[in-house]
Parts: sequence; C-alpha cells; structure tokens
Amino acid sequence: MLEEVERWLDRRSWSVADRPLERILAAKRNTKVSVVLPALNEEATVGDIVAVIRRELMTEAVPLVDELVVIDSGSTDRTAEVAAAAGARVVARDAILPRIPAAPGKGEVLWRSLMVTSGDVVCFVDADLRDFSADFVTGIVGPLLTDPDVDFVKAMYDRPFGDTPGQGGRVTELVARPLLNLHWPQLAGFVQPLGGEYAARRSLLERLPFPVGYGVELGLLVDALHTVGLDALAQVDVGVRKHRHQDGQALGRMAAAIYRTAQLRLSRGHLVRPRLTQFERGEKGFEPRTYAVDTEERPPMAEITEYAHRRVA
Repeated sequence: MLEEVERWLDRRSWSVADRPLERILAAKRNTKVSVVLPALNEEATVGDIVAVIRRELMTEAVPLVDELVVIDSGSTDRTAEVAAAAGARVVARDAILPRIPAAPGKGEVLWRSLMVTSGDVVCFVDADLRDFSADFVTGIVGPLLTDPDVDFVKAMYDRPFGDTPGQGGRVTELVARPLLNLHWPQLAGFVQPLGGEYAARRSLLERLPFPVGYGVELGLLVDALHTVGLDALAQVDVGVRKHRHQDGQALGRMAAAIYRTAQLRLSRGHLVRPRLTQFERGEKGFEPRTYAVDTEERPPMAEITEYAHRRVA
C-alpha cells in the first residue's frame, strides 16, 4: 500500500461513533441535507428505511435530514405506494428531465435525482437494506458537515452472505478491488468501493459524469479522486449491511459493467467489446445468452440546460 494511502487511512477513516449526533447537528447550521433512495421493486424494504429516517432524523428535536426522496425506477410492485405511505416524496424516474429518454440502470436514477433535490449535501442509500440503521446516514453525512475539507464520503461495513460473516461483496473482491489497486492505487484504502451508501457535496456531484448502470459507484469514486484529490475523500464504519444478494449471473453482468467503466477511464480510445455472453443449461445443453454491457454515461449535471435554469430561478 502506498504511504500516502496509509496516511489517508489514519486521517480519513472513521467510525460512526467518532461524531456524536449532537456534534453533527451543531455543525449543520444552514446546510441542507437531501437523502435519495433509488428504488426498483423494493416494496419489502423501502418503507422501513424511510420510516427510520423520518422517525430518527427528520424531527423537531433532530432536524438532520431536510428532504427524503425515493426515485422509483419503473417498479411493478407497490414500491412507490409503500414509500409514500412511510413519508417519502416519491418521484418517477421518467418524470425527471423528460426531454432526455431514460436509460435503464441505477446510475441513471442517481444522476436524475440531482434535478429534483436541493440539498447542499446529497446522501444516497440503497433501498434493499434490511435491519436499517440511521447510522448509515449520520455516519456519511457527519464528516461533510463537520469538516469543510471533505467532499465525498463512503460507508464501510461488514457484508455477511447468508449466515456467513464477511463473504458479501463478491464483485468488489474479484473485480473492483484488483482494478483499483492496479490502476488507481490511491483508492486502495476504500473498504467498500462499490457500496451504495455514500454522500457528497452537490458542488462536486454536479461536476461528475454518471455511468448509467452498475459502474456508477466505481466511476464516481475514480472521478472524484481526479476532481478533488484523495484528501477530500473519506469513509466511515457504520457496522453491518444486510441486503438482498443477486445470483451469480447477475453478478457477472455487474462485473462486466464495472470493468467497462474502468476501461473507459483508462483509455478513451481503444474500447473493449461491450457485450457479455453467459451460459444457461437448456433442453439441448448449454445455451448462450448475450447481454449488452452498460456503456452510456450521463454528462455532469452542471452541463444540463434545465439544471442551470433551475439554479438561476
């Protein structure tokens, strides 16, 4: 590990307990905090997450979160209804920036969320978390409110796989961590580089391109490093993350998208073939299934006309 990264781990890796809620609230002042939950068919978990944030972080006694928005990415279940009943403002992905046809993918939802939120600090939380704790929000928002030199904060945590501790994050260990260590060694200190819980200053997010799909977390992390430098990035230990795990083939598609995102950042010239073929056993043996790999990226939101007009208004 680079000596620079070792020093960064001492300076910019914290526990949620390092910043008591009282200290965070005292530092908040006039800073507005938005929490965004990207959601696609998460009726089983999204309501509980919204309820915890409303109950613990959006009260007169604890006014940490100013707006809580669920961006529904075309759910076919009761996600939107459940989230609204729990107290979130629900916005349909396709209703945001209708001039630009929506692409499928999580990164697309996160990018569009900047258009319908107003917080100086934007906090992203995945909507499939179980046993959700408000520490996921206070942990990653805290450094942004108490330290003006920090611009981007990721949560770190244990990720059990079923009953086995520490075995979650298979794509992280097999794809993302090797890529970062080899090509962006300054980012080797991040425990959960692909984690979906992170917060950043709007002034940074609006300057970054957003991969529309699974590559969004790696893309934002790498681009944040190049935009503001390692010392402006941080991570906070928030405990344990429990969520719905995807099957092996879905992870394969995720891995391909993440590799593609990294490859785009390594060389904008020579590009690998953006396709992934996987195999499933059928009636006649193994049958190939070929999928497109997420390749589209959205430009920095600051370049979007509607966003610029909204800021002026």
